[in-house]
Amino acid sequence: MTLSTLSSKIDIDSFDPKNFIIIKNARVNNLKSLSVAIPRNKLIVVTGLSGSGKSSLAFDTLFAEGQRMYVESLSSYARQFLGRMEKPDVEYIKGVAPAIAIQQKVNTKNPRSTVGTTTEIYDYLKLLFSRVGKTFSPISGNEVKHHTVTDIVDFIQSFEEGTKVMISCPLQIQRGRKIEQELELLLQKGYTRILIDEEVYFVEDLLGEKSVPKGTYEILIDRASVIQNDEDNQFRLADSVQTALFEGHGDCKITIPGKETRTFSDRFELDGMSFEIPSVNFFSFNNPYGACRTCEGFGNVLGIDPDLVIPDKEMSVFEGAIAPWRGETSRSWLEPLLKKGIEFDFPIHRSYSELTEKEQNLIWKGNKYFKGLDAFFKDLESKTHKIQYRVMLSRFRGRTTCPDCQGTRLRKDASYVKINGKSIIDLVLMPIDEALAFFQKLDLPAHQAKIANRLLKEIQSRLEYMDQVGLGYLTLNRLTSTLSGGEYQRIKLATSLGSALVGSMYILDEPSIGLHPRDTDRLIGVLKSLRDLGNTVIVVEHEEKVMKAADQIIDIGPDAGVNGGELLFQGPIQDLMASAQTYTAKYLRGEELIFEKEGNRKWKDSIIVKGARENNLKNLTVKFPLKTLTVVTGVSGSGKSTLVKKVLYPALGKMLGTVIDESGKYDKIDGDYRSVSQIEFVDQNPIGKSSRSNPVTYVKAYDAIRSLYSDQAISKQRGYKPAFFSFNVDGGRCEACAGEGTTTVEMQFMADIHLTCESCKGKRFKNEILDVKYKDKDIAEVLDMTIDEAIEFFQGKTQIVNKLLPLQEVGLGYIGMGQSSNTLSGGEAQRVKLASFLGKGGSKSNEHILFIFDEPTTGLHFHDIKKLLHSINALIDQGHSVIIIEHNTEVIKSADWVIDLGPEGGNKGGYLTFEGTPEDMMKEQNNYTAKYLREAFS
Repeated sequence: MTLSTLSSKIDIDSFDPKNFIIIKNARVNNLKSLSVAIPRNKLIVVTGLSGSGKSSLAFDTLFAEGQRMYVESLSSYARQFLGRMEKPDVEYIKGVAPAIAIQQKVNTKNPRSTVGTTTEIYDYLKLLFSRVGKTFSPISGNEVKHHTVTDIVDFIQSFEEGTKVMISCPLQIQRGRKIEQELELLLQKGYTRILIDEEVYFVEDLLGEKSVPKGTYEILIDRASVIQNDEDNQFRLADSVQTALFEGHGDCKITIPGKETRTFSDRFELDGMSFEIPSVNFFSFNNPYGACRTCEGFGNVLGIDPDLVIPDKEMSVFEGAIAPWRGETSRSWLEPLLKKGIEFDFPIHRSYSELTEKEQNLIWKGNKYFKGLDAFFKDLESKTHKIQYRVMLSRFRGRTTCPDCQGTRLRKDASYVKINGKSIIDLVLMPIDEALAFFQKLDLPAHQAKIANRLLKEIQSRLEYMDQVGLGYLTLNRLTSTLSGGEYQRIKLATSLGSALVGSMYILDEPSIGLHPRDTDRLIGVLKSLRDLGNTVIVVEHEEKVMKAADQIIDIGPDAGVNGGELLFQGPIQDLMASAQTYTAKYLRGEELIFEKEGNRKWKDSIIVKGARENNLKNLTVKFPLKTLTVVTGVSGSGKSTLVKKVLYPALGKMLGTVIDESGKYDKIDGDYRSVSQIEFVDQNPIGKSSRSNPVTYVKAYDAIRSLYSDQAISKQRGYKPAFFSFNVDGGRCEACAGEGTTTVEMQFMADIHLTCESCKGKRFKNEILDVKYKDKDIAEVLDMTIDEAIEFFQGKTQIVNKLLPLQEVGLGYIGMGQSSNTLSGGEAQRVKLASFLGKGGSKSNEHILFIFDEPTTGLHFHDIKKLLHSINALIDQGHSVIIIEHNTEVIKSADWVIDLGPEGGNKGGYLTFEGTPEDMMKEQNNYTAKYLREAFS
């Protein structure tokens, strides 16, 4: 049904809340009294331009109300510990189910949080290994066993009725004591008999003798008979055995007179080694008991980072490859190596990358002719009472893998406990698809299978869901903070599926982010299974495949910002494509095209990465052409992010001296990399966390606006400087709210109340500052404008308009001039950064910036991608180079050069499957990307 059908023929009040989730007159953000009835237990896709109001409807209205209703049901005491929950600006919402929102943002920066702990799989693994794991000696490989009281009692009970039994233990004589003193103590403890060379003596009799016979001393704990099916007798035997183990310091001897004598021990020992009995905490790196002692469970330690010490491996020692020895003072450490290198045949003119491993180690270890880097840093550490040495050390310190646990975080002896030959460390380092195969084939003895049955079901189901959402290439040991937004979202989705909730409302924010088209089909299967369990699944999405799989499409628009917020269409995708005149329908029908390129740019210079071996990369050598648009693609987990973000970006950044991140393993950076003057990584992290930060200040347009207002006649009369028109510093801003426009009243047992500032009425500035006007608008009114409105308003003021135009060009003309940065989506934040570079572009004729974009199409509609590609090509036309990590086939089509990694993810990936033009790539057979690219070109 279309909007006209909804408004003219159907009354929103007539829908039954048992079958529909009804929203009437939503006015959150830019929504224009939007009313919609969402059918329950269906897969619904909400689409529209970026900024049209999709997230306002799905998250700020529907999810916010679901959460608020839950919080309001709690006691006032419980509510004080929860976040502030405001009622969305809406007439009413009926039929809301318990709401679960799964968003793109990686919510945790916790260095202890891993994929295993986030999905709860690791909790089940700890239980499994502590219950059914067997400990094996690293010396002989034999299983380590110890006897329990039950084992010993069962041995006694295995004899026939009436069999006589003696329970004894070795007498432990303390150093410095005589046997007579030990016997007196035994008597005081209540023991009356002792065995000397297996003969029974009364302790009192021995103390009455002049001397005690020499021999092997044992305490006779008890003499009993075997009585079958007698509970009291079993308790007596168990008590005696327990006493024997205590007094014998772990040893207990059972003698069946005339038949058998056996010694038991409850000590967990073998091959002269003592082992820990497995427990849940023994396998926990978040517990001091199980964590590696060196790194305390973090997996890495703070040490000297070799990549910071020798940032450019193409330089020789003579040219200054060793960064800490370039200074005048520290050069005294280098000179002995330069002067005496010839005496031990050291090639001081050969680049560091071409030195043998032995020669590289020599620089660190030193010899009799010179002291190496290890000695240098040890010397610095001895002088850390002086600040200059502390500063110098900090420049070369970085996170390095823990030498003891090799990054596994657990104490070493945790690896001795195994199930079917695999330790818990082996399993967390396996890709999830391999771990799943291990558990599917796992065959345990009957007794162990009974114990492990429930645990194995939970582990298997969670691993299966992780594999289904396309994350089979991850390991359980992977840090959550290193995941992309899309990966984190799919992990939360898999965790929700593992919980098997029914009757809930799942709201997802672009779950297809970071997924290759091949993996999108599997994701759709997961979303449908979530729906089929009996849940309403609402997905904010732009991916065509997901739209086609939906039961209904809700299209919001027609444009973004103040020009959006209306319901344009609701119904099946067939109806959308047949008759609707929305941007979504036009692009799906092919009436509008994202980008038509005239041909591939010719290039001659490139940056070459040689021998990239980080994570799953298989010793790759890859060319990145300069002054072109290069797209790096491949299935999820194939190594794209590792190659670009972990190898190329930090390696080149260190050479330029602008990046201190640890770089991945590689041999050398070759080619024309010296022509690059700057490297910029444009990600989706927020541009500012302060509520006063906004896009206009970020692109430096506000400086010119403040200068314009300070140049007005009234400003000059009153002596107002540009700073008086800033809400970030004292002067002209309202002091009551410190330029925020609102004041916060803390309510102990209720949500904090945010009230419009009484002093400035939300204007942010003092009244006298608002007297200053330009074209009848004061500074507060300017901040209330959109970017589009401001460009029109400031016509003729080139300095301001030139700074604002890039924001409009990247499709952000709808955002407010004074809109807080923390209200921008990840995609919007990324485009604000792009706009700031477009604004600076061409400022220096000889400047050559290498831009790296990480999935810039995130959160973008087809129409927004068109604007984005136009802006990115504008950067290249200014003489810069652009590398994009992307799966979107429209972006791949638009590239000059494509680098494809694969063929699969995880261990089966990391190979260079193609590099060349998109046109040549389409000819490739047995290549996933080529297959979908052919479909896009057709």
